[in-house]
Amino acid sequence: MSARIPKSTKKAVIESDVAEQLAKEVAILTESLQRERADATNIRRRHDEQISGLKNVIKSSVIEDLLPVIDNFERALKHVPEELIANDYIKGVQGVVKQFETTLAGMGVQRIKTVGEPFNPHVHEAVGIDGEGDQEIVSEELQAGYQVGDRVIRHAIVKVSRK
Repeated sequence: MSARIPKSTKKAVIESDVAEQLAKEVAILTESLQRERADATNIRRRHDEQISGLKNVIKSSVIEDLLPVIDNFERALKHVPEELIANDYIKGVQGVVKQFETTLAGMGVQRIKTVGEPFNPHVHEAVGIDGEGDQEIVSEELQAGYQVGDRVIRHAIVKVSRK
């Protein structure tokens, strides 16, 4: 003889199975959603890093293109005759050079220290070495060097003295 299972018990067992299956699907979908959100966050972060890197590359490129202009202004000011130093035109050119320097500083660009500093091949490029000894000190700056943070835009071209 087979025992008959009441309909209400069958219905309760089926509803329990359905609820269990739905709970598993919800857990799977929740886990999947969390992974997708993490992926989206990572993509956004990588994108921001790439944009920041690209901005720095573009900024460095523009600065690199402007440096010869600044060099030429500075060279011109070094050769101003003594009697013209007080001239308004010369003062205007000096103002332009100062404006360039202020603008570069505002962009985070720093001039590399040279004369009197220990020679550093990471930021200096030596074109001549005088004297003998173990200590190498920059004795003359031939062309200014610039950097943004730790990134060198242009090495300073220098002469070095050994002491």
